[in-house]
Amino acid sequence: MPKIMIGKKRLRKLVTFPASSARKWRSNSRDSGSGYGKPSVYHATVVIFLEYFAWGLLTSPIMHISHMTFPALEIMINIVVLSFQGILSFLSAPLLGALSDVWGRKSFLLLTVFFTCCPLPLLKFNPWWFFAMISVSGIFSVTFSIVFAYVADCTEQNERSTAYGLVSATFAASLIISPALGAYLSKTYNDNLVVALATAIAALDILFVLVVVPESLPERMRPASWGAPISWEQADPFSSLRKVGQDPTVLLLAMTVFLSYLPEAGQYSCMFLYLKQVIHFSDEDVATFIAVLGILSVIAQTLVLACLKKSIGLKNSVLIGLIFQVLQLSWYGLGTQRWMMWAAGSLASVAMITYPSISALVSCNAESDQQGVVQGIITGIRGLCNGIGPALFGFIFYLFHVNLDELPTTPPPVRTNHTTMEDPDPFTKTIVLGAPFLFGAGSVILALLLAFFIPDNAGFTGPYPSRSPSRREFSYPTDFDSSTGDVVNFTKVPEKAPLLLVDE
Repeated sequence: MPKIMIGKKRLRKLVTFPASSARKWRSNSRDSGSGYGKPSVYHATVVIFLEYFAWGLLTSPIMHISHMTFPALEIMINIVVLSFQGILSFLSAPLLGALSDVWGRKSFLLLTVFFTCCPLPLLKFNPWWFFAMISVSGIFSVTFSIVFAYVADCTEQNERSTAYGLVSATFAASLIISPALGAYLSKTYNDNLVVALATAIAALDILFVLVVVPESLPERMRPASWGAPISWEQADPFSSLRKVGQDPTVLLLAMTVFLSYLPEAGQYSCMFLYLKQVIHFSDEDVATFIAVLGILSVIAQTLVLACLKKSIGLKNSVLIGLIFQVLQLSWYGLGTQRWMMWAAGSLASVAMITYPSISALVSCNAESDQQGVVQGIITGIRGLCNGIGPALFGFIFYLFHVNLDELPTTPPPVRTNHTTMEDPDPFTKTIVLGAPFLFGAGSVILALLLAFFIPDNAGFTGPYPSRSPSRREFSYPTDFDSSTGDVVNFTKVPEKAPLLLVDE
């Protein structure tokens, strides 16, 4: 890097650019030839849609194959796989987020998408290897943290909550037709066709990231080579958790994420089996349920979230999402009829605004050069919940003597005036079949109480020292010498922005 010579001393000039000028400045500072067009939210949404559409297609085949492969241990295998995957995600998310802040988003987006989708073709060849690869792939299955950092790079703060809502809504949209389509193709043809289609879509997603997606992190914020050092403090997930406790606002946000996502992770691990075995949904009913829930979630995370953000702010949007989550978990826990599950699903769709609201709240109060780090911490906490939540729900089912693997798959006979039948369902003796959901509602109530203390506009310094000062007057280059490329004029602005090094 060129330096200024003063006597025998060498000085480097430190410069910054304002967040409001981000788009104008970034357009000339990215890798040329890397992807098509300027980085945008829509690149991120396509990546998320294709990834989860491929997995959504396998909803029905996975249930079929897991039932045939592990007839007596289906729920246990599911819990072990998801728990191990979640713990690995917790361990790796802060490191990958920190690395993406230094070396760029595209490389790590490609890495996470590839490893998230690599288990798909194994379902056709060897179910044991399929479930084993899902467990191991958790170390790189943190696509959301990289995607949210990517979105933060190419949006302004006032647009970020809407952008995050759009990304989360895209995840829900990918599940609108994919489970139903997968169930139809599996029933009409066979599971092998569904696996092949899902693998092809995953390959298309990887190709899209490799060829189309442009780099979002400005080139001048990245080192000249891949040899830039990353400290162990940045890579250590437990160090991240310790640093979180040093800032009361960050601690409140982290605890809110943990207490609210813990029951959500447990709910995802057993929800489909619970609907089939306890409520007696068919495969088609489950696919339809997911589709309707996806449609409502898209509406909630786009239109509803945008209206709430403009009218009541991000903090109150988080509170509303948590309130609806308490209601839907309580209804799932106490409900025994099909219509109750549909009503609870409607409430669950509104509850899904919580995560994009919290992510936007964290992102808008974080330094521009630490978006990958803070999103990695949030994703790491969610990964920890993915490791604990399924095991916790399984343990609570065990305490209440509810074995989902042994429940009848057809509704029990109905007692009539003419025929008195012996009750064939031993699980009707259990007072509360949905006890884990009620426990989850209690956890979310605690998260709701903590969220009340989150400041509306609190500063967030991040878990590590930022490479940029903030809330001071900064200067950024506005004029350059066309022949030498040297900076000849600077403009000062009172905004926070990432610290950059430019040639003097």
